[in-house]
Amino acid sequence: MTAWLEKLLAAVTAFLGIVPVEAKMQQTTFHDHFSSLFQSAAGDLARSNLPAAAASPGMADENVNAATIVAGLWNDRQPIPQAAPAGISTNCWSCITRGFALMQAAARGDKTAVAALQADEKFGDCDPGWAQVILNYVGFLASSGMRDDIPYIRAAQVSPAPLTMKAGATVALVGDWGTGTAEATALLAQVAAHKPDVLIHLGDIYYSGTPSECQDNFKNVIDRVFGRPENPMPVFTLSGNHDMYSGGEGYYGLLPTLNAPNMRQPASFFCLRSQDNKWQFVAMDTGLHDDDPFNVDTVLTWLETDEQAWLTARIAEFAGKTILLSHHQLFSALSQIGPVNGLGKLEPVNPRLLTSYVAFSKAAKQPIAAWFWGHEHMLTIYEEYQTLAKGRCLGCGAIPVAAADSPFKALANLADVPPFREDVLLPLDEAGCYAHAFAILKLGADGNGTAAYYQQLNPAAPLFTEAL
Repeated sequence: MTAWLEKLLAAVTAFLGIVPVEAKMQQTTFHDHFSSLFQSAAGDLARSNLPAAAASPGMADENVNAATIVAGLWNDRQPIPQAAPAGISTNCWSCITRGFALMQAAARGDKTAVAALQADEKFGDCDPGWAQVILNYVGFLASSGMRDDIPYIRAAQVSPAPLTMKAGATVALVGDWGTGTAEATALLAQVAAHKPDVLIHLGDIYYSGTPSECQDNFKNVIDRVFGRPENPMPVFTLSGNHDMYSGGEGYYGLLPTLNAPNMRQPASFFCLRSQDNKWQFVAMDTGLHDDDPFNVDTVLTWLETDEQAWLTARIAEFAGKTILLSHHQLFSALSQIGPVNGLGKLEPVNPRLLTSYVAFSKAAKQPIAAWFWGHEHMLTIYEEYQTLAKGRCLGCGAIPVAAADSPFKALANLADVPPFREDVLLPLDEAGCYAHAFAILKLGADGNGTAAYYQQLNPAAPLFTEAL
């Protein structure tokens, strides 16, 4: 768990027995479907009290703040205190904790407990719609209490014909952006200033990719900022773990609404190719199998066999340059993604995705130009590693990362540390958090291209530019 949550637990402990400590107002996400769904429910409640076009309030809303504290305590298997932590009113804490108890009871099918909680007179002091919001969100869970079945689209249902973009296109990449907050909207306005021909999101619409979140935190914001549909700029979005925490209903319902029929994303994976056959993006689905936050072996996400074959065929038939896209990382120096080896060391590479990458590389007529991913909420420019010339983590679109959490300190006990550019780091804002960022790719018709990385505090000049 993050250093922020450790501070949060210390704050709660201090409130209960030592001295009051103010909890840090930092938006936090959890690698867990139940916690994320509860945050989604609180976010839904917060948005219901705002005008239709208003930004999602995030942690500025007391209910969302309290729900994040509750989710963090539960996620760390810590007891949830009856007394409200510092900065949370007694009534808000009571309503949020009762809502969490209601969600747990409904998820386990305990009708007696659900009826008792609904009948509790203290619920009368809460927002009238809160209990119903909770029960609605339980509908995203299967009878086992896990996330519902995902309507994944098989490769046999997807045409081998790629989507096409114009020659010499400008493509904007942003990752882990779907919060709907004012900060996310402001970053997207900076992206729009570059007048991209295509926008690609690397996944994660928060907190759990529900239909309302996909609409309010993603599509509506993009449409307003870019003036769509009058401006027919195509938008594509990858499958991240948070997109799937509600069972994928919101994500798969979103895809057919994003673009005109001729540019419609056919599935959670796709191929987007320039009309001059100089460039193509091959996007894979790594969110489908990321569903267990407590067992690193099952967090080693992978591609379905038929999907990998479909993607490999698109690479094999193409003579130009291929750029890979995914939500999850192939390797990392900063987060645990690989298994423990025979010497007790952590491998920095996801071996399942490495197998896919080897297949892609063998099929390619020229080396893979780059692989962009998100998941980690930072910008990391890796040196060549595992034969990949350019591995780029771009999950820095909207979720704050505090410098106090030391996110750029290489993970301890790694068997090997993938080398990254320590001179290309995002600056800190006034709150001590790293700035958000995005990438603008210019794909030349001559087969040459550039990737420029822009950060929100100085959007006029790129932080770093490289050839592709």
